Amino acid sequence: MKNHDSVPYCLPDISDQERIVRAREYQELHAKRRTCRYFSDEPVPREVVEYAVQAAGNAPNGANHQPWHFSVISSPDKKKAIREAAEAEEREFYGADGENARASDQWLDALSPLGTDEDKPFLETAPWLIVVFAQRKGGIEEDGKTQNYYVNESVGIACGMLLSTLHAAGVATLTHTPSPMGFLRDLCGRPAEEKPLMIIVAGKPAPGATVPTHALRKKPLDMISSWL
Repeated sequence: MKNHDSVPYCLPDISDQERIVRAREYQELHAKRRTCRYFSDEPVPREVVEYAVQAAGNAPNGANHQPWHFSVISSPDKKKAIREAAEAEEREFYGADGENARASDQWLDALSPLGTDEDKPFLETAPWLIVVFAQRKGGIEEDGKTQNYYVNESVGIACGMLLSTLHAAGVATLTHTPSPMGFLRDLCGRPAEEKPLMIIVAGKPAPGATVPTHALRKKPLDMISSWL
């Protein structure tokens, strides 16, 4: 490799058995992760969300440009505005206003076992909304001009690490992707070179919250992997 400034690579010196134990414990923790659609308005400490966003900021990414921005929202007025705009898009998606649905019949059939519809009360009820933006330009200095690379891949990994951290902290989450999402850029005051990718809803589950049984179906290891 070419010469460059560097520091020593560091990992804990543990046995292979301990590695197996840690991997199994992490897998067992995340086997219980479920999307929540029924949130309590009970507060979650800001520090929890700050640590989760910082964890996301350590995700691998193209050229270390870190092409992401997380707009973290707790303002009731801002959450209300996001809900109203998102539900307007969702009504068109589901055809709830008597017009033809924007989504295809196949797509709506795929969603039907999950019981989703155009009503998104969780956007107001949950204490935190994290709006994730992909920065198509900016570089590490965020100058708005430098080209970023592998943007969607990088931000996707960061979102996974954010969700994982929140789950480990005992926080329920939901990923919401209204389409189109340009209104999020306006409501969060973000520049044109940033693309909104999703809203991560975070909080505590409401008493009696349930999960669709369809969501419990997970592909087994031999379906999601091949070993060559």
